[in-house]
Amino acid sequence: MHTESIHQDRRMPWLHGALHCLLVTCLAMIPVWTWALDVQGTKVDDSATVAGTTLPLQGAGMRYKAVFKVYAGALYANEKIRSLDALLRNPGPKRLSMTFVRDIDANSFGKLLTRGVEDNTPKSELSKLVPGLLRMSEMFSANKSLSPGDVVTVDWIPGTGMVISVKGKPQGEPFKDADFYRAIMGIWLGPVPADHKLKDALLGAS
Repeated sequence: MHTESIHQDRRMPWLHGALHCLLVTCLAMIPVWTWALDVQGTKVDDSATVAGTTLPLQGAGMRYKAVFKVYAGALYANEKIRSLDALLRNPGPKRLSMTFVRDIDANSFGKLLTRGVEDNTPKSELSKLVPGLLRMSEMFSANKSLSPGDVVTVDWIPGTGMVISVKGKPQGEPFKDADFYRAIMGIWLGPVPADHKLKDALLGAS
């Protein structure tokens, strides 16, 4: 009994080493899953990385035009956002993403965004936004069309400005004017949003 126990003890370091290697190998084979929220059949990631900062999902919902689904919108920030003013006061990076669920003419989509800015901006302030709106319209015109699965993101990066990306590609130079960013985000979170239900969903109110 005593001799057998001694032999077993001598084998244990080898056994421990083999088990450790097996465990490491198995863990390396396990895929890393990205959790996602289902928004009426469209998957939306539960976090986004903007300028090296991981931002949790604050709210998400579907944008409708009449009775048709257009895109799943999602808002990401490092703290709970309850209003447009709260979003603008947040000093960190932020993202609004749109995952399209139907084909749409990109030029027409750009015009809808411009109309959304007009609906939420006093006329006395619109003139100074015109250069930015024209540039943004050109961005979407250059992309021709948006198809199911395509993603458009609107990021605010402190020290850089607003970056619009289409299908994963940044579109031109950042928009540095914070007032222009406010006007753009007013499309979704302003007093006359493009879709009231989507606004509530982005702010986590539904």
